[in-house]
Amino acid sequence: MESCENCKKYRETPRGKEETRNLISRINRIKGQLEGIANMLEENRYCGDVLIQITAAESALRSLGYLIFEEHLATCVAEQIRRGDENIVKETVELAKKLN
Repeated sequence: MESCENCKKYRETPRGKEETRNLISRINRIKGQLEGIANMLEENRYCGDVLIQITAAESALRSLGYLIFEEHLATCVAEQIRRGDENIVKETVELAKKLN
C-alpha cells in the first residue's frame, strides 16, 4: 500500500499544553453528560428530562466545535493564506457549512 502524505493532515503550529488540556477537559465533561443520559435511560427517567440533557450535551459539543473552528481560522487557515494557498478558503467555507 502506498503512503499518502495528504491522507492525514496535522497542524503545523502545535496547540499549547493549556489549550489542549482545556479542550480535553471539555470533552470529558461531554462524556460525563452522555453517560448521565445513558443512566437516565436505564432508570426509565421522564422523556422531557432526558431531552433537556440531550440538548445540553449537543450545546456543549457545538461550543467545542466553535472553539476549535476559531482556533483553526487563527492558525491553520491563516498559515495557509500566508503561503498563498487559495484552496483553504473553499475548505473553510465547507467546514463552516458543516458546523450549522
